Amino acid sequence: MRKADLVTAISEKTGVPKVDVLVTLETLFKEVKSSLAGGENVYIRGFGSFVIKKRKKKIGRHIKKNIAIEIPEHFVPSFKPAKTFVEEVKGNVSQLPSDESKNI
Repeated sequence: MRKADLVTAISEKTGVPKVDVLVTLETLFKEVKSSLAGGENVYIRGFGSFVIKKRKKKIGRHIKKNIAIEIPEHFVPSFKPAKTFVEEVKGNVSQLPSDESKNI
């Protein structure tokens, strides 16, 4: 499902115009991004948590030049689904035919 499909589905279920749904979703995405960029985690009960994870400094290898390079310590965004979210997905995905589950 793409963002456009999501906007259409929400609009049809709620009766809210697509433009308003799109603005709401874009605002949600921007707020999550800005919160994470500011070092603040976002917790949505029943859905999951958007958190910042710290990656330690490590030594990598530049394969073409065959030299070691230092990858500095950095932060990456991560999503941790809520327990109810995981259980619902597990229960429903197992009912998909085997051909459709390969496309996920």
